[in-house]
Amino acid sequence: MRSNQSRRIGRGGAGRTTDKPTVIQNGTSQVPTPSIETYLTYQLARAHRRLHAELDERLQAENISVEQWRVLEILADRAGRSMGSLAELVLMNHPALTKLADRMVASGLIHRVADPDDQRRVLVHATDRGLAIHARLRPIVDTHGRRIEETFGASKAAALRALLEDLADGHEALARG
Repeated sequence: MRSNQSRRIGRGGAGRTTDKPTVIQNGTSQVPTPSIETYLTYQLARAHRRLHAELDERLQAENISVEQWRVLEILADRAGRSMGSLAELVLMNHPALTKLADRMVASGLIHRVADPDDQRRVLVHATDRGLAIHARLRPIVDTHGRRIEETFGASKAAALRALLEDLADGHEALARG
């Protein structure tokens, strides 16, 4: 048998309840099963999903996805990147980036050229069309970032950025060790 409510842990959670059940065995209550909301990885994914969806909606004016935006942002320096380097920078696995790059080539946003220093390697560059779209969308992306920072204020936003960098760096160290 299960009760209908248990205590919620989290922001302002004191005294708040959810319909997360408390397990009842032999007539006595046990500690409620932890809600998925108590997991840091869940909260990070939840925040990412919300912010990603908001940005994606704004970029759709040019039929550009967030992932395509990241590629154009990296390539806007006109330096060109190898697919491996680009995959790491835009946070995509190599096969997924290859499919995205194929679509972006077909749309005239990027092009591939042989690396002049190593003919076995391919470098990816933004086209003039890709750079023009990037220039039109950059203010939209910047405004989106400013709105997020304004929500928290400058000091909390800076602290959040530092914590996320520490988390990413710490995770890399944990993965190696």
